[in-house]
Amino acid sequence: MSCFRVLLAIILPPLAVLDRGCGSVIIVSLLTLCGWVPGVIGALIILNKNE
Repeated sequence: MSCFRVLLAIILPPLAVLDRGCGSVIIVSLLTLCGWVPGVIGALIILNKNE
């Protein structure tokens, strides 16, 4: 997880997980619509998983 990805996850969470697949983008987008903090947390969790 690079510093750029972390900053992108904090600023625009759905864009940070764009390369992880459509499901991840939808989940993070829905979490971001519920609130900014859940979206950021979801994006950081998805980015922290090893592929």
